[in-house]
Amino acid sequence: MTGKCAPNHSSRKRGGWLTLIVFLSISVCSFAQQSISELHQAFSDPPSDSRIMMRWWWFGAAITKQEIERELEEMKASGIGGVEVATLYPQVLDDPAAGFHNVSFLSDEYIDDLRFAGEKAKALGLRMDVTLGSGWPFGGPHIPITQAAGRLRVEAVVIPPANNTILAPSLSAGESLLKVFIVPAEGSAMKLADAKSMDELPVGRFNVVPDAEKVRTALFFISSRTGMMVKRPAVGAAGFVLDHYDAQAMATHLKAVGDRLLQAFPDTPPYAVFSDSLEDYGSNWTPRLLAEFRNRRGYDLSVHLPALIGDAGPDTAAIRHDWGLTLTELANEGFLQTMHAWARQHGTLLRSQTYGFPPVTLSSNRFEDLPEGEGKATLNMWREFSDARWAASAGHLYGHNVISSETWTWLHSPAFRATPLDMKAEADLHFLQGINQLVGHGWPLSPEFAGEPGWRMYAAAALNTHNPWFFVMPDLARYLQRVSFVLRLGRPANDMALLLPNDDVWASFKVGVEKSNPTSFAGFDETGSNVSIDESMSQVLGDNVIRQVLDAGYNLDFIDADSIDIVGIPYKVLILPNIERIPEKTYTKIAEFARNGGIVIATRQLPSQAPGYLNSEAESIRIQQTSKSLFRRKPATAHFIEKDEDLATVLRSSLEPDFKTDSDSANVGFIHRSLKNGDLYFIANTSNRHLQTQAHFRSSYKHAEEWDPFTGHVSGLPDAKVIPLDLEPYESCLIFFSNDAMQEAYPQKLPATQTVDVSSGWRVTFNDKNHTTVEMPELRQWQQYPALRYYSGTASYEKTLTLERGASAVLDFGEGTSVPIPDPLGAHNMRAYLESPVREAAQVFLNGHSAGYVWHPPYCIDLTPLVKEGRNDLKIVVGNTAINALAGQSQPDYRLLNAHYGVLFVPQDMDHLEPLPSGITGPIKLIVSKPVREKAR
Repeated sequence: MTGKCAPNHSSRKRGGWLTLIVFLSISVCSFAQQSISELHQAFSDPPSDSRIMMRWWWFGAAITKQEIERELEEMKASGIGGVEVATLYPQVLDDPAAGFHNVSFLSDEYIDDLRFAGEKAKALGLRMDVTLGSGWPFGGPHIPITQAAGRLRVEAVVIPPANNTILAPSLSAGESLLKVFIVPAEGSAMKLADAKSMDELPVGRFNVVPDAEKVRTALFFISSRTGMMVKRPAVGAAGFVLDHYDAQAMATHLKAVGDRLLQAFPDTPPYAVFSDSLEDYGSNWTPRLLAEFRNRRGYDLSVHLPALIGDAGPDTAAIRHDWGLTLTELANEGFLQTMHAWARQHGTLLRSQTYGFPPVTLSSNRFEDLPEGEGKATLNMWREFSDARWAASAGHLYGHNVISSETWTWLHSPAFRATPLDMKAEADLHFLQGINQLVGHGWPLSPEFAGEPGWRMYAAAALNTHNPWFFVMPDLARYLQRVSFVLRLGRPANDMALLLPNDDVWASFKVGVEKSNPTSFAGFDETGSNVSIDESMSQVLGDNVIRQVLDAGYNLDFIDADSIDIVGIPYKVLILPNIERIPEKTYTKIAEFARNGGIVIATRQLPSQAPGYLNSEAESIRIQQTSKSLFRRKPATAHFIEKDEDLATVLRSSLEPDFKTDSDSANVGFIHRSLKNGDLYFIANTSNRHLQTQAHFRSSYKHAEEWDPFTGHVSGLPDAKVIPLDLEPYESCLIFFSNDAMQEAYPQKLPATQTVDVSSGWRVTFNDKNHTTVEMPELRQWQQYPALRYYSGTASYEKTLTLERGASAVLDFGEGTSVPIPDPLGAHNMRAYLESPVREAAQVFLNGHSAGYVWHPPYCIDLTPLVKEGRNDLKIVVGNTAINALAGQSQPDYRLLNAHYGVLFVPQDMDHLEPLPSGITGPIKLIVSKPVREKAR
């Protein structure tokens, strides 16, 4: 027995869980003038716009209005607040005999179904967003080859000694020859620094001046196309990915797709349109790049093209930097700003996942209304560079208070394996990074004829009603809603800003000479391209800087040079992690920040280089002088450390930690929101172990409250300076600091308790077609019954208890069992490494009334409010996962589907499925304050 499973006799109702700790202020964005009591009420019943959303996959657009209505109503009933319609590949072929057909994307039938979905969502009070395309990245049959994603194609033709003619590569539609260089050899390598360009562009076979002794290479630089096709498209949506650097290509897409989609919303546009993953693999060029480069950078890139493929001398990195910067600017203007202007013109918001390929930056997020990140499907996502923290940082810097994240992608693969505890464990990691709107990935629309568990997306959790545990979703969704709400209050209070070395990353960009397809057979990146800011960032930053900051007791945002130039440095500390190149204008502002008392810490090296090619020598000298002035002459707030491992020590000596624990600091995360008259902290145990420690907070307010995000209940805490944390595995907590916070109630004296084992004598009825009923003298797992080995569904456990007048009772299912965490962690390792004593979720009823849900530690329920004199009927409804049913089925044969449409997806991890343990594993104990007599039914 643990203290958390004891009967509750205090005036502080805990509902069986100690959940979240938040330090909250009286004033918040839309709640700025509310009193503490009004804020408590808002926490108890948070606004609907903080509910989670679901990415709603329409497969092949094979939908019916009946199915649309049914699934929207299911989402509404389960506490989900909105949907994002994402139309993907077909799951099955058309079947005229069965009357089934896939619907062509953007057809009249599709638009009519989308219109119906919008009207039904509006009637139900659900938010509806629409993806501006089918599959990803944007493109389709309306994109001609001349507007398809661009690539710099480099062909190398060897010129043997004494050879005087060579053949130029052939060109296809959408291609043009830019420049040809003759390059001498140096051993087996090309000597790019001595490359000589040809005066005229050759065609076909042409003459070259022979060299009697040396091998040379002719390099042909060709403005080409990647050939990448839209990934996972619906019927009628296949085609080239568009050129993200070309505003005209984006305009073509918006006219063909965006304008057509909005015809489904004649009266009110969708809440937002959505730009999905930027996975424009290998796209590093656009036909007008040379002209744009000259206008923006002030020199001719064509004569320096060899620097993009290898070492062409001391200016190589600077030239690559300027090329990368130009790509970023063109992506901002041609893609993001064009799309944002279109959204505003049509009265809707733009939600965008602005990271990946092309090389957009953190500050590119200023060209959208709703920044969105994404989970990395790893336990360490909150302690590493991540796209979720990237989006949250951009939101904090550019004034976007609601910041979403694609959540549960690849969670506990395969589809239908994820449990509610898995979902909470990952969601908490997103919260720790500053996310306050979850977009679940996702909800597969699945018609009745698809059977159980129905259709699923190839690479994601399937989080719909086909999960037998889904009856606990309202409880999980309410938790996520409350946390999302409180993390929108006030303003973020992260102390640290980590300057992202964009200029160093641009300088590392490179073009490959080899031919390659942009995607693999399964649709993943095969280019080997590094032309991405965020995808390159982990290698540049290293593994240790972010962890040092977190473990020292602080939280952080990312910032980049553009952000500093636009909004300044709204933080107490700025960290320069191993930065070599930095714009002089930005560095001047950093020096001014330090002179005004801001703390600046550089690691591993001091900035020393101007980013680009022109005027680099003079600018580099001034940058080196700034470094010397800032760090060698030692303003009291400027520090240089040679090793990242020393960062935590310097931070603690410079600034009092915001939050620290006496132990387990690497497993306990926090995020702090500052309100007008208070402080709010969200704290999470990210491990599969029970943690007990003392927590210390920097808040200066006199009193503290605990806010329970599962029940919405608020209770005072005795000491605002040191708060004991007793956190179950994956448990989280909220605490509110304010001078007006509720005082601790005087606790009532707990009466003596006794523990009774109630593990035997259960009657269990399964919800299968036969309504199988078994007597369980002792608790057994379902798959131990041969007829139930492949059963996925629910079962009702029933028995009768006799309790005396005045008895209080808690049903304790015991502790979970830790699962070893892989070392090293493999890919897609996100899950809760804890097996529940109830596999996987339960709802407990006493005397016909719900007492609560069991799906996360502590696994206990307080029955006291429902106890009556004498006979008490106890029922526990348990649901497992759909994996058992899938393990007993043949997997779909996609041979003919692939023959018809091509291979559009490859199911992940669906081979070798085995049934999972299901049901109550036991033992079950009843903790009572009066004697209990047990009577089996």
